[in-house]
Amino acid sequence: MSTAVGKEAEDRASLYMQQEGYTILARNFHSKFGEIDIIAHKEDILHFCEVKYSKLYDPIIRITPSKMAKISKTIDYYFLKMKVSCDYEIDAILVTEEKLELIKNISY
Repeated sequence: MSTAVGKEAEDRASLYMQQEGYTILARNFHSKFGEIDIIAHKEDILHFCEVKYSKLYDPIIRITPSKMAKISKTIDYYFLKMKVSCDYEIDAILVTEEKLELIKNISY
């Protein structure tokens, strides 16, 4: 997948979240452990969102246990760096040509 396609999927996901009442706090937050595609806030909860795009299959299969571990470590780093403490959840935003789907609070 090209960088442009990934950015377009993240743009679509960000717009959708804003339309649903989320405030986007950051995009592409990096740590040495990994990256969080979108960090958003709604109703006193931080949402760490992993955006996955696919043209051919269900994108959820690309969120592996290894990817979840990297996300968790990056979230820990975010809280340390930003000096905040609050409730949070990890969400998946699945983007295909036909639709966009938000799956809240994913975990293994």
